[in-house]
Amino acid sequence: MPGRPAPSRRTVLRTAALTPVAGLGAAACSPGDDGAAPARPTAPVDLGADGAVAKGATELDRDHNVVVSRAEDGTLKAFSTVCTHAGCPIRKLDGTRLVCPCHGSEFDARTGEVLHAPATVPLIELPVEVKQGRIVASPGT
Repeated sequence: MPGRPAPSRRTVLRTAALTPVAGLGAAACSPGDDGAAPARPTAPVDLGADGAVAKGATELDRDHNVVVSRAEDGTLKAFSTVCTHAGCPIRKLDGTRLVCPCHGSEFDARTGEVLHAPATVPLIELPVEVKQGRIVASPGT
């Protein structure tokens, strides 16, 4: 085109190299057709009978993207299992370590803390209580 300088070889190569990577990243992180999973449940989630999570145990509810743990003193904690890095639902619990399939972020299922980047923000903690003998996590605010 007259009046417009041609892009440099460096610009062309950089654009060509980065374009496929960006496309692959988006495909790998899309948990559904509509984008990222909701960061927290939209309604209370029944996580099972009060006795379903023993002291020192951690349970992952893949259907509702929630993990619940019970400390040795009996205290319950629950967290959303939607990765804070790219919004991918985490489906893998290895002991007490949650592993995101999109980029490998890892979180402590008992505290929500980041154990391995690229995530830098802890998981969202959810209010959890025992109601009528059932463990129930709520969306919170």
